Amino acid sequence: MSRTVALDCIESGIAAADPERALRRLQLETETDRLLVDADSSIDLSRFDRIVVAGGGKASVAVARGLETLLGSRIDEGVVVSDTPPNAALDHIEVSVGDHPVPSEHGIDGTNRVRSLLEDATEQTLVLAPITGGASALLVGPVDGVSLDDLQATTTALLESGASIDEINAVRKRLSDVKGGGLAQLAAPATVLALLVSDVVGDDLATIASGPFTPDPTTNADARSVIDRHSIDAPDSVRTHLEQDSEQKRVTTATSTAFEHVQTTMLVTNRTAVDAAAETAREHGYRPLVLSTSMRGEASEIALSHIACVEESLSSGDPVEPPAVILSGGEATVTVTGDGQGGPNIEFALAAAIDLPDGVCLASVDTDGRDGSTDAAGAVVDADTIDDQALARNALADNDAYSYLQSREALVSLESTTNVNDLRAFVIDA
Repeated sequence: MSRTVALDCIESGIAAADPERALRRLQLETETDRLLVDADSSIDLSRFDRIVVAGGGKASVAVARGLETLLGSRIDEGVVVSDTPPNAALDHIEVSVGDHPVPSEHGIDGTNRVRSLLEDATEQTLVLAPITGGASALLVGPVDGVSLDDLQATTTALLESGASIDEINAVRKRLSDVKGGGLAQLAAPATVLALLVSDVVGDDLATIASGPFTPDPTTNADARSVIDRHSIDAPDSVRTHLEQDSEQKRVTTATSTAFEHVQTTMLVTNRTAVDAAAETAREHGYRPLVLSTSMRGEASEIALSHIACVEESLSSGDPVEPPAVILSGGEATVTVTGDGQGGPNIEFALAAAIDLPDGVCLASVDTDGRDGSTDAAGAVVDADTIDDQALARNALADNDAYSYLQSREALVSLESTTNVNDLRAFVIDA
């Protein structure tokens, strides 16, 4: 029963955070030819002689499909860069497939198509821009002097260093001419409606997808600090670029006129998924408790803090009395020191399973359906998952949670069209 509840909570959270579903709140008012964005905002479509869709990210296909449902043939042209092709071709929007989490030549090709659309935009153009998690890798535009190979090496080192997403993106923005407001520069003087799906803690606009339509508050000095703090062995070209005065390279501050015509709306966040999971827990007769949607840090370490809450619940009824479901979101990280395979949620699950009390089941997944670079979304574990403590701890030390949990048939595969970070559900029976 507890496994069913855990998976139901996870699946309902992912479904609620589907961007295509979220786009239904935008409405086309045909009588006035206006696109109603929210209660306080609308766009007069009669002002434009051309509507294009340009953006990218793991969930950008779902946003694009929702836009086609909403606007149909009003869309003249479009390109989004995603990591997987759509199940069915879109009518007006091209999907270019790139690579994630490390950028590739495929991403450069797709990004160049996005560039072309934006460079041709005029004051009479409306740009609808799906910007979702994963676009930091998929929208690729290395600055002059930094090769793709060097960008790939730097990205890989950052991802394995345990750096937070805001730290990683502070570097990626300074090494790209499309991030940190770069696409806003290209699109000017067109009107842009950026449609965001957040995969970052705190939903900072400048960090989501490295903020291609958002002013960049970071500097080259900030990026250098990240490189040094995490002992990144960055290529010489990267270090040389970051030693330059960032303001001599491009102007992406909030005072730039490129941002005057950019409007941003948040479609879904991690909170969307967590709230839906909590409602599902209630429907199953469990008391839901949301610890936080801002959990971050080493996966194995925050797993122990969650276990402490579970143990307290079982022993004292605090912070929630069983039967209960303890939920959290956010973004765990892993500092890779071993040679194994895994991802933050799989490692979280293994670390938790080692100390998981009887009568408790945990599901921990990445809402985009792929944890790290693996083919699994995450894992579902309970106290019976671990039959050899020493072997489990060795797997954890070698960052090989994937292999261990695969052998225990604990990995989970999920279909997803969204990307709103981690989602965890501890189901505690009475």
